[in-house]
Amino acid sequence: MSIIKGGMLDRRGFLKTTAAGAVAATLPLNMALAQPKKGGTMRFGIAHGSSTDTLDPATYENSFTTSLSHGLHTRLTEVAADGTIVPELAESWEASDDATEWRFKVRKGVQFHSGKDVTLDDVVASVNYHRGEASTSAAKPIVEPISDITTEGDDTVIFTLQGPNADFPFVLSDYHIVILPSSDGTVDWRSGDGAGSYKLVEFNAGVSAIFERNENYFQDDRGFFDRIEMLSLVDQNARTTALVSGDVDAIDRLDLKTVGLLGRSNPEILVQSVPGNLHYTFAMDTRADPFSDNNVRLALKYAINREELVEKILFGYGTVGNDHPIGRGQRFFNDELEQTSYDPDKAKFHLKEAGLDNLSVKLSAADAAFSGAVDAAVLYQNAAAAAGIDIEVVREPNDGYWSDVWMKKPFSAVYWSGRVVEDQAFTTVYQTGASWNDTFWSNARFDELLIKARGELDEAKRREMYYEMQAILNQEGGPVIPMFANWVFAHSDKVAHPEVMGSNWDVDGMRWMERWWFA
Repeated sequence: MSIIKGGMLDRRGFLKTTAAGAVAATLPLNMALAQPKKGGTMRFGIAHGSSTDTLDPATYENSFTTSLSHGLHTRLTEVAADGTIVPELAESWEASDDATEWRFKVRKGVQFHSGKDVTLDDVVASVNYHRGEASTSAAKPIVEPISDITTEGDDTVIFTLQGPNADFPFVLSDYHIVILPSSDGTVDWRSGDGAGSYKLVEFNAGVSAIFERNENYFQDDRGFFDRIEMLSLVDQNARTTALVSGDVDAIDRLDLKTVGLLGRSNPEILVQSVPGNLHYTFAMDTRADPFSDNNVRLALKYAINREELVEKILFGYGTVGNDHPIGRGQRFFNDELEQTSYDPDKAKFHLKEAGLDNLSVKLSAADAAFSGAVDAAVLYQNAAAAAGIDIEVVREPNDGYWSDVWMKKPFSAVYWSGRVVEDQAFTTVYQTGASWNDTFWSNARFDELLIKARGELDEAKRREMYYEMQAILNQEGGPVIPMFANWVFAHSDKVAHPEVMGSNWDVDGMRWMERWWFA
């Protein structure tokens, strides 16, 4: 067996540490030196939340439920702020030489909020909840390669995989794969019982959630607030007003048009900008005409002005995208792939290849998809007109966007937070049949490479495969991915946090609830 230790700082982790450190260097001195202390009620205004949200971790899909996941629950592993993988409920892990078997030693003495001890049976049942033919979990694709889960003694769980996976500990950090209490192999998610740093007091779908600190949490360096009130404030003006007026202590998803003014006009509000893998897409349903024709998809990719979107929608807080989900800071980002640029003539060429002189499509968008999504769709509309493409922008309601529009309408605006490792990014969204494959795209060569790359232990060969997969998506895939956005959020100056903040998700890796405190 070869020991693989959590928390080792690799090149990717170093890059993320230095990037986040650069952000922290801009903080006031008292913020950087502040030491955690307990107490107070934290109020957070979240840009998401829907009346269809539930406590079922298989359905978590937005910032509201992701925040809830990290505060209420625990997982076997955790992505640290520097991008490395470290233990959470697990104490340690080791892999077989071919990375097809992974053994996790689980902490003893951990309790759920109800007082029930966390057992190996709970761990097994919680992971199995996302497996199997009957599962509809968004995490199903990433746990499907698990062929068997067994236990040894009272502290070890063993995962046997269908093939090697060098990144398997990252899989178990996914915010869906939380450890729940179980009975006879069936997990209980309805009660809201968890083993995280906060207990659930009240949950109102699409409105609010209230938490109180779990005094019995097994990690002393987490969970500093006495109470947390998390409010769903989808409307951007309402969210910003709540922060300015002091009704909330922090908000996510700032209006980038006014972010500079917000920081300058109120010295008590601190704005944070953290580069990560967040990207915005326009997803085409490749089953539906005209998007089933790849030439139409290519025409739409050449018909968008990416630089204009970064300038006018992100206001410089981001970079152009190249129609694949891998960020520039990731290990296997394909820096050799030619950048798809705005080219109306190439767009017209591909329309002719599709047998069309012009094209009319409807594009659904709402700011629930991402801040400025409707404006971005209008800019897309204007740019595409030069290629003979008429895009009708359909302004959809914010409420219910993810249940009624996303994966229901054939062309829609979407945001993706990205994933720390390439395999998860590709498996979650672009593998054939994945629950969240919002372009319903299927490519045999892509699927073949996905499996091979997951098990390839030779770094150079693995890089070649991931490079090719990005190229396939760029040339044949269903998403238009014009831009990668920084995480931009704000809080009052009485809120403190670690110098290095996580970039794998928004708002400190979505672990603000357990990592932040009042100064």
